[in-house]
Amino acid sequence: MNILDHASYSASDVTIESRTFLYRGFIQVEKVSLKHRLFHRLEYSPVIQRELIHRPEAAGVLLYNDAQQRFALIEQFRIGAINDTVSAWQLEVIAGVLDGDESPECCIRREALEESGCDITTLKHLFSFYPSAGACSELFHLYVAEVELPKDGGVFGVADEGENIQLHLFDYSQLNILLNNGRLRNAPVIMALQWLAQHIQQR
Repeated sequence: MNILDHASYSASDVTIESRTFLYRGFIQVEKVSLKHRLFHRLEYSPVIQRELIHRPEAAGVLLYNDAQQRFALIEQFRIGAINDTVSAWQLEVIAGVLDGDESPECCIRREALEESGCDITTLKHLFSFYPSAGACSELFHLYVAEVELPKDGGVFGVADEGENIQLHLFDYSQLNILLNNGRLRNAPVIMALQWLAQHIQQR
């Protein structure tokens, strides 16, 4: 088996002994008892217990414009960063959770209008990944989109959902500063801006 194309084992190599929900809300927490195949051995692991946090699928997009030589990020308060020694207000790409059977592309177009006022026509998919597979089931779909960016930023978000989002516009010349000064603290924005840096070099 080529590890570049396939994982060593599949879902059939996990045996679920029991699953019990500890909490059910927007986020759900489940206790799972399981055993799984071991590398280079015939037997399975002993039964182990893990807590699994369930979050809906999510999607995010980096908005940029080559002609304007600019890109857009949003800033908002994040409870997960409340213990951050610098700030709980994080710079991020525009993102949101999928609503029911909504596609990642539809989610992104909706969120872009809500969080920036920008209308997206063409999307480019970069990655779909688990941000924290050690404990969380969330699958995140990351895209980029070239759009007509507004002249200035502004405050956006759906007030009824507790959103208070500041749109920031950056020049391409500021990209390396953001990638190296420690201001970026979440995976999707770092991945998206690393893509943008390569895109600029290849133009």
